[in-house]
Amino acid sequence: MSEQHSRHTPTEINLHQKSRILSIGFADGKTFELPCEYLRVFSKAAEVRTMDHPVTGKEEVNITAVEPQGKYAVRLVFDDGHDTGIYSWDTLYTLGENKEANWQAYLQRLRDMGYERRESTGRVKVKLLYFAYLVKKLRKESEEVELPEAVQDVTSLLDFLRRRKPGAAPLFADDQIRVTVNRQFAEPFTRLESGDEVGLVPTSPVAPATPDLI
Repeated sequence: MSEQHSRHTPTEINLHQKSRILSIGFADGKTFELPCEYLRVFSKAAEVRTMDHPVTGKEEVNITAVEPQGKYAVRLVFDDGHDTGIYSWDTLYTLGENKEANWQAYLQRLRDMGYERRESTGRVKVKLLYFAYLVKKLRKESEEVELPEAVQDVTSLLDFLRRRKPGAAPLFADDQIRVTVNRQFAEPFTRLESGDEVGLVPTSPVAPATPDLI
């Protein structure tokens, strides 16, 4: 590798395949959640860097392996067959720091060439499972819910639940609820798909104050 030294030291790196997210934390306390599509289209591999147009068609791409390359980098193996991208810690840090600007520039290049990304469409239907005091407050143990199109992950699900019924917002505050997806504790960015079972588990045995009827 040409990069012999790294200015940034990672403390953890986790691949969330269901959500197609690579999460990486650094010694300075910063943590970045990098979508697989973003990492794929910004690959440092020669065949990508020398292209005269942006990579397209990677909306659903996923990472299948994260392979250490010495002490300074990882090789990311993607499920579309791309496996020559070496990402140094400094590269990943820079991609994290500049994610929003990079992504907007990428989208603009796509618009300029007339390419339309395939955004997720259609509604997701999930089963919500309620635990502890939520059962009494909501008067049910579970329910099947067809989510609005804007609800794609745990963060947007909790926002939806806070707004769905008057008075319910305190029950679904971020510090009041842990969320599981298919019996695994989930991250805020965990993607939701039709057929998922989503558990809503209070973090305290004492319910927050809410109206009797919500």
